[in-house]
Order: sequence, then C-alpha cells, then structure tokens
Amino acid sequence: MEEALKVIERADYRKMDEIRARVDAIVKDEAAAAALKPWYKAFCKRPCFHDEYLDTFNRPNVHLVDTKGQGVERITENAVVIDGKAYELDCLIYASGFEVGTDYARRMGFEVYGRGGMSLSERWRDGVKTLHGSYSRGFPNCFLIVTVQAGQSANFPHIIDEQSQHIAYVIDQVRKRGARTLEPTLAAESAWVEEVVKAALGRQTYLAECTPGYYNNEGVFDPIAARNSQYWRGPVTFLRLLDKWRKEGDLDGLEMTYGSAAEAGGTPVPA
Repeated sequence: MEEALKVIERADYRKMDEIRARVDAIVKDEAAAAALKPWYKAFCKRPCFHDEYLDTFNRPNVHLVDTKGQGVERITENAVVIDGKAYELDCLIYASGFEVGTDYARRMGFEVYGRGGMSLSERWRDGVKTLHGSYSRGFPNCFLIVTVQAGQSANFPHIIDEQSQHIAYVIDQVRKRGARTLEPTLAAESAWVEEVVKAALGRQTYLAECTPGYYNNEGVFDPIAARNSQYWRGPVTFLRLLDKWRKEGDLDGLEMTYGSAAEAGGTPVPA
C-alpha cells in the first residue's frame, strides 16, 4: 500500500501540473490564471471539464473575483461584498450544488425501524453496518440499494441495475428455501465492515491531504468515515465478488427463519 500510494502521488502531481500548465497557456491575464490553478490532488474534488471554460476568462465582460477561500462576505440589495469591496450586479445566480453524504432519514423524510423498534439511524450511529451494502443485521427483509459499503460507479444506472439483480437473486433463493425472513449474521456483517475499512485506508490517507471539501468532511477528521464510505476496491472488483458469491450458491453470511417459527420469533437458521 505504501509503495502504491507513492506511485499514485507522482502520477497525480504530473496530471495536475499538466492542468496548471494548460491554465497558463489559455488564460491571458496572469492574476486570473494564478487564481484558477488547482493546487490540490486530482481527486480531492469532482473532476469537471468544459471545452470553453478557461477561454471564458479572456472575454472583456468576464472578471474573476478571488475570495482567497473566504467566500462571500455578505450580499446587499444590489451587490456582492467580498473582502470589504462591493461588486454591483443585476443578476445573482446561486450555484448551491446538491446534498450528498448527509443523513438518509433527513433526505427521505422517514425512518426505517427494525426488530425491537430500533431505527436504522440508531443502529448506524457509530458507522454503517451492512453485508455487501445490501442488508443490515436486525432489519429482516430490508434490502438496500446504496453506494455505502458497496461498489460505486460513475455509471450510476449500471451499478443500480447490478444491485437490483443481486437482490432479486437473493429473494428468489430465499423463497425457494421456504424461508420467511433473512438478514446477515453478525459475523458476516462485521467481516464485511472490516473489509470496507481496509479497502478505504489508501483513500482516507489521500483525502487527509486535500483542501477542505465534502470528500474529506471539510477537512475535519471523522473516525467513522472509512466505515461510511463506498467499497474502494472499485465497482469491477465489487461486482466480481457478488458474482462469485452467487455462484457458490449457499447464501453465505445470511441467516433465515422459516414458516410459523419466523412469525413467532423462532430460532434463526444459517443459510
């Protein structure tokens, strides 16, 4: 891991140096060019592109106002104030972005409750706990389609489709076995959480050196961040792992209850 991080760091610096050189080559105003250069690692922020973005700063009616990381001081009736200077304007566009990485119950507007009345938020208070990001102990028959502790891809529809097919397979197999409920065993869930944390170590080291952003909790270290992350060995590895798990056919790590025993809270049986 240590050697891999060194290789990544060298490659990262070369790529970012290319981008900084491109800013110099396109933006004519030296002060604007200096302010536009990214002095952070490539994946500290979302990689963006636009063929004409940098050229825009060469237009006479476009001016870059550098807040030097301090943001807007205040907004008045007809101006934006930055570092004590008012910039008059006719129209202000709020590019507020979108909400990500926040509490799921707040975004959805409802809570999920499991066995004994425990909420999912309470169970995950000290970090997410799942098996393959698909199910959580104490929440029988609750299937999750999330990127947390699962493989995330820039092709979101693809990864959602793969997760849906995996869950459909599990439901089909459980029905064929005549079971009424299923959930992960505590041992299997704990092992997967440990694997997720281990896979995230390199990423966490990388993010610790980034400028503040939502990727690194605005620069504030969070001890459960690795547990609440995606599976950082990548979507291809993750999908291969699920495929291998399905081919083995024994529903390893799942616990099921059967018939009336399930309804009466009977003894669970490993898959």
